[in-house]
Amino acid sequence: MDRRPSSAAVLVLHGGHESGTEPPPPGLLNLPGVRMRPFVRALRRATRAPQDGKEVLVRQVRYAHRGWNGPRADALRDALAALDALGEEAGDVPVILLGHSMGARAALRAAGHPLVRGVVGLAPWCPPGDPVTQLAGRDIVLVHSSRDRITSPQATQSLTARARRAGARTCMVTVRGGDHAMIRRAPAWHRLATDLVTGLLGTGSLPGPVTTALGLPPTAEPTEGTLDLDRLRAERGPAGLLPSS
Repeated sequence: MDRRPSSAAVLVLHGGHESGTEPPPPGLLNLPGVRMRPFVRALRRATRAPQDGKEVLVRQVRYAHRGWNGPRADALRDALAALDALGEEAGDVPVILLGHSMGARAALRAAGHPLVRGVVGLAPWCPPGDPVTQLAGRDIVLVHSSRDRITSPQATQSLTARARRAGARTCMVTVRGGDHAMIRRAPAWHRLATDLVTGLLGTGSLPGPVTTALGLPPTAEPTEGTLDLDRLRAERGPAGLLPSS
């Protein structure tokens, strides 16, 4: 395979179900996949200008099954296969994973892949027993609505603390008034995710408080690495990157 001249890549992982061995429905019937389309478009716009003459690839994981399916961890297997394929396509380039819900769980579990430099997880599914040692040396930013009733923001905060103790650089951003499907305050979700991904790639700038949180010591309390989206927006000011939603 001829490799594209690429400087970096983003791999997008949509959500799914706790169980379900049937394949995802096609096209617009795959609502978790449709939900990530605005994020993909925003990322492609933000990375359109080549870096040093090389493009930033934006790719999506294709799942073979709708669900995680317990120990089978089907979404994780698909994520690792997609990373291997991305390496064949682009070579040894830094990759940021952007995942939602089940896709964020798969991204976190796949972060030990040698291409991965960081993870941005949206409304992530973070079961208490999931491992974190694979996150050592990675940048991990997790974004969660304070009103999520599908996945737990408390579990997300706990994972950021466990991962920090394991050697990761972590941060959590809370979206007040949001929801699991990222429909409420959708523009804010889209722009924040884009800013975080491009910031971690080095093609954009991270908000200062996020950079500070990523630099916290392993002993930091969970609340020290937890930020509020509206306060980030206020600090950016009217000319900043984060929208008023």
